[in-house]
Amino acid sequence: MVKHIVLFKLKDEVPADKKLTAMKEFKAAIEALPAKISVIRKIEVGLNMNPGETWSIALYSEFDTLDDVKFYATHPEHVAAGKLIADVKENRACVDYEITDNL
Repeated sequence: MVKHIVLFKLKDEVPADKKLTAMKEFKAAIEALPAKISVIRKIEVGLNMNPGETWSIALYSEFDTLDDVKFYATHPEHVAAGKLIADVKENRACVDYEITDNL
């Protein structure tokens, strides 16, 4: 299994209400993707409630393979969801790692 974790930092100069609207729309769009993209095993989006932290959004998802992550990343529905925060996003960080049963 591959875990895909992404953090998004939003621009400081964007008004708080615009950021919150974009964050909520992004969350709803991403969490609707499992019905549209069969390779997603699990997905959730967390909106940071701690204003003292740098990152605004955390996305956690699970896939069977890295190829499935790549399929998801380029899927038109996922690309469309990403556009919902494009105007307010400053930065993105991502980690993909594999979990195996052989520890």
